Amino acid sequence: MCLWLIPPLGITDSTHVRAYDQNLFTEWHSRYGGRGVPIYWHVEKKSLAIHSQLINCTASEVAAMIEGAMRRGTTMDVEANYTDSHGQSKIGFGVTRLLNFDLLPRIKRINKAKLYRPVAGEPDAYPQLTPALTRPIRWELIAQQYDQMIKCATAIRTRTASTEAILRRFTRNASHPTYAAMLKVGRAQKTIFVAHYLRLRDLQREVEEGLNVMESSNGANSVIAYGKGGEIASNRRDEQEMFVLCLRILQSALVYVNTLMLQDILGEPEWADLLTPTDRRGLTPLFWSHVRPYGEVNLDMGARLNLATASIPGPRAPADQAAQSTVENE
Repeated sequence: MCLWLIPPLGITDSTHVRAYDQNLFTEWHSRYGGRGVPIYWHVEKKSLAIHSQLINCTASEVAAMIEGAMRRGTTMDVEANYTDSHGQSKIGFGVTRLLNFDLLPRIKRINKAKLYRPVAGEPDAYPQLTPALTRPIRWELIAQQYDQMIKCATAIRTRTASTEAILRRFTRNASHPTYAAMLKVGRAQKTIFVAHYLRLRDLQREVEEGLNVMESSNGANSVIAYGKGGEIASNRRDEQEMFVLCLRILQSALVYVNTLMLQDILGEPEWADLLTPTDRRGLTPLFWSHVRPYGEVNLDMGARLNLATASIPGPRAPADQAAQSTVENE
């Protein structure tokens, strides 16, 4: 039996893969500060990559996060999704709530986050939170647009429309009532999350632990994608996507082999009595220190080069130069 069972939790983050400057499709990413193509990864809580997307530098990370949660390559039901600050927004909170899974982001500027009031007309209801409180949520707008919001969420779930297409349609018309209702749902959900995040230290550790797994996964990809330093040489979209898919399969194979090796080691009685439950929670099959991308190099300190028989070429004699000229002329 495998030691790591896939929990219903996902982790998402983007990474930047370098590409040749001569490529016509190579883009400059302002955040990463270099040329290449972004890849949006979806990893389960321990180590295994379950989805990957090759996106444009201007693509919405919120849309990519939602698409991966819906189109993942497993049968697991995602109940929550960890993401970095760039993968969260009010509309992201709203859409994920309508799709019935929680968004658990790491908010860097948590001191600037605002809490929305649940009802209007109660300015003194929460005196200790007054500096962080802002305007109330319009629940009547959510009730009016509830059917339309469910239609959009169903279209995303059934693949009738992509998340990016729906969000692009609404962002072009920010005053659309359905989009405004989604924002209200997102504000309410973000308020609930921020309140829990500030209160529960376990939730803070859980989010940070999940994002550390994501960073570890990116580190593994940078090692096993060793060809030309991990750069993408092709400028064809299908070949770039094939590169990403092959990298995902290679990482899954690495995790599988590491899992089998650790199971053999932990099957020994001395290890079973030595490790505590806390130690077992810290185990991960995502390590790559034993990977040798460029093959195996054997160093024999007992062997020496036979330098005595080596001859250093010197200037040729005039007779040899004349003979060489005669041969060339003939």
